[in-house]
Amino acid sequence: MLLNRKASGKRWRVRPDGPGKVTGKLAYLTDMTAEGMLVGRILRSPHPHARIIEIRMDKAKQLRGVHAVLASGDVPGLNAFGIAVQDQPVFCTDRVRYVGDAVAAVAAETAELAELALQLIEVDYEVLPVIGDPVQALREETPLLHAHGNVLHRTGYSHGDIASGIAACRHIVEETYTTPRQMHTYMETEGGLFVPDENGRLIVYAPTQHGFLDRLQLARITALPESGIRVISSPIGGSFGGKDELNVQPYGALLALAAKRPVRIHNSRWESVRAGLKRHPMTIHMKTGIDGNGRIMAHEVQITADTGPYATLGAEVLNFATEHVLGPYRYEHTDIQSISVYTNNGMSGEFRGFGGNQAVFALEGQLDRLALAAGMDPWELRRINLREPADPGPFGQPIAVTDGARQAWEAMAEASIWRDRHSAEKQETERRREPWLHTGVGAAYIMHGSGLGVGIPDFAGGRLTLAEDGRIEAAFGYEEFGQGLLATLELMLIEQFGFDPGDLRLIIGDTDHVPRSGSSTASRATSMMWKSLRNLQPLFTGKLLEAAGQALGLPSDQLALGPGGIYAKANEWECTGRAASDAAGFGGVSAEPLPQPAPPELLLTYKELALTAGEPLTAETGFHFPTSSFGRVGAHFIYSYGAVAVKVEVNTLTGRVRVLDQFHAVAAGPVMNPQGYLGQIEGGSSMALGYTLSENSLMDQGHYLAKNLDTYLIPTVADMRGGIEVLPIEELPEGDEYGPRGIGEIGTVGLAPAITAAVHGAVGRWITRLPIDPSELQERPSFARKAVSGR
Repeated sequence: MLLNRKASGKRWRVRPDGPGKVTGKLAYLTDMTAEGMLVGRILRSPHPHARIIEIRMDKAKQLRGVHAVLASGDVPGLNAFGIAVQDQPVFCTDRVRYVGDAVAAVAAETAELAELALQLIEVDYEVLPVIGDPVQALREETPLLHAHGNVLHRTGYSHGDIASGIAACRHIVEETYTTPRQMHTYMETEGGLFVPDENGRLIVYAPTQHGFLDRLQLARITALPESGIRVISSPIGGSFGGKDELNVQPYGALLALAAKRPVRIHNSRWESVRAGLKRHPMTIHMKTGIDGNGRIMAHEVQITADTGPYATLGAEVLNFATEHVLGPYRYEHTDIQSISVYTNNGMSGEFRGFGGNQAVFALEGQLDRLALAAGMDPWELRRINLREPADPGPFGQPIAVTDGARQAWEAMAEASIWRDRHSAEKQETERRREPWLHTGVGAAYIMHGSGLGVGIPDFAGGRLTLAEDGRIEAAFGYEEFGQGLLATLELMLIEQFGFDPGDLRLIIGDTDHVPRSGSSTASRATSMMWKSLRNLQPLFTGKLLEAAGQALGLPSDQLALGPGGIYAKANEWECTGRAASDAAGFGGVSAEPLPQPAPPELLLTYKELALTAGEPLTAETGFHFPTSSFGRVGAHFIYSYGAVAVKVEVNTLTGRVRVLDQFHAVAAGPVMNPQGYLGQIEGGSSMALGYTLSENSLMDQGHYLAKNLDTYLIPTVADMRGGIEVLPIEELPEGDEYGPRGIGEIGTVGLAPAITAAVHGAVGRWITRLPIDPSELQERPSFARKAVSGR
């Protein structure tokens, strides 16, 4: 059944945070203020690459109303940060490596004073040659950006003998694919409020996707114990991976501690552009061949990623891309070689899809080209090469068994876009008066790993408590950044425990009040909340019913949880009037409606239970995201599968592409929140539309060309006018213990190759570089050529 409000019925609910967001009443963390608050500003390098000769801060320190001026010598702890590798300086000491590098920071009583103080800081630079692309970075004569060289990470995977595989091929396609540097463009740019309290603790109100990891990193930098820092990280105005890493937190924390006053920092859009993370630009070269039956005999891949000046999670993104250029298919022989390279370009890092977008664009492009070369249906070629449910994963690792691959492939039969593609294209072309408008249909297949993978700490857990005021507190260490986590958690508590929304208090994103639950990344949060609640259900329910039984003098097995409190457990067949068995005497058919069961009796409210219990009743669970029993770091165990079809219109006068319709089939297990599920696919496809058609954060010699959203174009509502159909495939194998798979990223991954396949169907041109350059699709119409030749 296609997912929509009507089909979802009562499960379609108003989000707990919805009214506040649509009315503007909800305040983001960067909206917060405090009495005596100072304004923080960061002095960043004007050069992509330069040596620091001297920094003079005396004039700024003497400015009245300036309460703190800091540089590298003022960092009491580690002058570096990074989730995996701590190689990014808080303040640069001897060299700057990109235009976002921080050299100093100030806190002043007004924004104007803070800006003036920055101008009074004098820095002498020796400008160095800019390393503007990975090819240049890898040359022997190129200067080293880090002591260990210009290579962040190398990885690869080989199976069989690639030369033998190439020799066995009947059809071979060799192509190079290039993907862009995409901005996250969240509504709320980086920022926060940093408050030292009277007890010497630091309270950090700043957007992040992993509050406990921020706390750990800030403790290293400030030399405070972790217990001396409290991180409050929700609600967030968008992240998509861009706020997973520290951004302004080190500067706000250090300034607040130095000034002994609250400090607020909020990046302008330009500040966010120059210092923030972007999607890794990649160049992927592929040589892929099939035999006469369509089986993939050889798949040779080289991936080159531009990670920018520092590591962030560049190695992990490269590992993910290496895994996903193999995808859901079987190969006789493979050879994958991947490298992530340091440059003086902007920071590349975590981004929704995490390397899968780049990999799938190239892989699916290869299959479409091979199908054309072999004269095969492209979807049939995919079926021939799909791995079976019991097959291992891309690296040969054990994985959770599902039939999602086949189900997603078969779901394309439900897509009217795909089913009617040949006749629709012909009729559309014949009917149009404008010969420069052409339509086409394309499809792509997706396999996307969830969780952080083998060898990476991936803890999860949660806590339920009956508080003293009678509210059921659900506490998780996740963050709400627009993905609908709160709405999903509320619905799971209602459906799994029988609570009413008014019974609940949802607590997330506060390191003082939530258990460690791991990061809100890698399409894992909903899966881990589901698993937590499943673990907690017998524990917490048992505690409440036992306490209720003692208070009521009744056996606990005669009681049940329900909206508002504890009920007498109703017999499933207990009815008033004629017994149900009477109706069964007529073959189960009765001339009059069966009487309804008597409503259960509310015996004790949760508030009364809390009073009688005398202390909070609580249950907590902790566990790890399931991983494969395999030695390769980053290899995944759980995958979601998907298929996407699109219909596009290409205007060959302008070269512009417009998406008319989309169909997404997603095999990811049960739908926990239909509204959120649909929203994730719709939102992800919007982001992928920009990635495919318009978004590229271009750089020239280490400088960004677009500084704002007036020249960096993201899709608007007008670009999403076409329909989006979403078909959730909810079936999982009997006995599956892993529950719903993540869908936060899969909606972004397959759209680009589907669009480029549709463009080829419309105008016969293959696209190898994103975003699509309109000049590649422009042509003069035949009537215009005739008019010119006739003059």
